Amino acid sequence: MPLNPLDPKAWLSLAQSDLAYAENPPTRGLFETSTYLAQQAAEKALKALLIHLQRPFPKTHNLDFLFELLEEASITIPAEVRQAVLLQNYTIRGRYPSNFPELTRAEYLEALELARRVLAWVEKQLQV
Repeated sequence: MPLNPLDPKAWLSLAQSDLAYAENPPTRGLFETSTYLAQQAAEKALKALLIHLQRPFPKTHNLDFLFELLEEASITIPAEVRQAVLLQNYTIRGRYPSNFPELTRAEYLEALELARRVLAWVEKQLQV
C-alpha cells in the first residue's frame, strides 16, 4: 500500500524505519550508512511535523533549514534537539565514496542519539 506524501504519519513511519535500520549496523564497523540513515530519520521526522503544521517545504536535506521553517511556524525547538544539525555531516559520507576517515563507533552512537532526540520530540509534538 503506497504511503501518502501529505500524511505526517507516513513520514514519521519512514523516519522510524530509517532509525530502526540505523540501530543495526554491520558488526565490522562501516558506520557510514547507519549514520546516513540516522540523518534521514531526523530529516523525515522534521518533515512530518512541517506537514502536520501545513507548512510547505522545498526538496531539501538541510536540517538547519527545516528547523528554521519550524521556528517560523512559532515552534520552540529545544537546544538538545537543534543539535541534530550535526547529522548533516553524514549526508555525503553515507552516500558517496570520499577521502574522509572511516567513522568511529563513538560518532555512530552520537548520530543515533541525535536522531532519537528528534524523533522523540516530533512524536511528542504530534502526540503520537
